[in-house]
Amino acid sequence: MTEPRAIAERLLDAQVDFLLAEVTGERFAEVVARDVADVLAVAETIGFGEVVALEDGKQTVATVVDLMGGSPVLADMVGVFADAVYEHVAENTTDTLGEVVEREPVEALLEKVLGMHQAQERILDRLTESPLVATVAAKFVDKLISDFVQANRERAEKIPGVGSLMSLGQSAANRAKKAADNTFVGDLAGKGALFALKRTNNAIREMLRDAPVHSAAMEFWDLHAGEPVSGLRDYLTKKDLNELVVLCYEIAVTTREKQYFGELVAECVEVFYDKYRDHTLAAMLPELGLTAEDITAEILRYGPAVVEAAKRDGVLARLIRERLEPFYTSDAVLGILADASK
Repeated sequence: MTEPRAIAERLLDAQVDFLLAEVTGERFAEVVARDVADVLAVAETIGFGEVVALEDGKQTVATVVDLMGGSPVLADMVGVFADAVYEHVAENTTDTLGEVVEREPVEALLEKVLGMHQAQERILDRLTESPLVATVAAKFVDKLISDFVQANRERAEKIPGVGSLMSLGQSAANRAKKAADNTFVGDLAGKGALFALKRTNNAIREMLRDAPVHSAAMEFWDLHAGEPVSGLRDYLTKKDLNELVVLCYEIAVTTREKQYFGELVAECVEVFYDKYRDHTLAAMLPELGLTAEDITAEILRYGPAVVEAAKRDGVLARLIRERLEPFYTSDAVLGILADASK
């Protein structure tokens, strides 16, 4: 009569062959569809809040953000991705900007930005607190006035005798300005700059609220919407894009390391948890835009290649055997087989 250990070895061989057949050929697709359906059926009975504690969820998301954000692969590929995108843009003369980005959301975004009057007021008010910005505004206003005067001077010089008078006036103005540099008049420069900034701010407010800025911006968009995507190269070089992307990545990475960013992530996890903790795991899939068919399709997209690679040289069979052998050679199983063979 066959010994229990020999019977156990035969049963083990049979199960290894059975499991290998389950992941081979067309049978694999049937097994995946069956197992996905079974898993989702179980997921229908399990609440999200039952398996995910709030603090555990916060820790998991924090870990993912930390590991993925600081990934060496991502750091190495950021610049490469930017270069690849630029080269693709350079070659793309068939797709237009309007086909890639639809007009309606662009218009809605522009309307929202122009309608954010509170943000505009706050930004303009804070600008008045910067002496340097005030100086820039003063130079801007001065430039406008200078250009206006120059334009009128060019017209006036065409009239006999007027050109000499204007030159005399300009010379006197220059001497007066030089003399004022070391007098109390120079002390008024700061106030003048602040006045110029306020005037500039007022002009910006009126322009944003009264002038047809929205229509002008959409007209600018429409002018470019019909052009090929490759036209975007006219705005920056390959080096510019690469450096901009790398700089943005650096900002994201350094921001990720700050405590406040962690607090924001934790707050988002809390909001998510409050909304979905009473959902079952299966009910959350549609919320994420997933179906059983999607999950099955993605497993079948990569699974067969992985399984076939693992089956080479008997690797997969060995792994299955290592997992099952302790069961078949256990005292309990050998005892059952010994009893059955009597």
